[in-house]
Amino acid sequence: MPKRDLIRVVRTQEGIAIDPTGKMPGRGAYLCHNPDCWEIASKSDILARALRTILTEKDREMLRESIPQPSSEEQVSTDG
Repeated sequence: MPKRDLIRVVRTQEGIAIDPTGKMPGRGAYLCHNPDCWEIASKSDILARALRTILTEKDREMLRESIPQPSSEEQVSTDG
């Protein structure tokens, strides 16, 4: 998956932040648009290891609030 199709999360002095431009200074890691990836990142230490930091509860809450919502095109119909 090309980097431009991913969402960058960056470590800042204040904690972590979403970097929509991909140009913020600081150590970054990339997450896909799949909400499951964001759930895993917010619940585990995988993102903390990638960013070489400790995620605070505030950081984890920000990740949960930033979970991408699937567009109507991405939603799979369950109608038979």
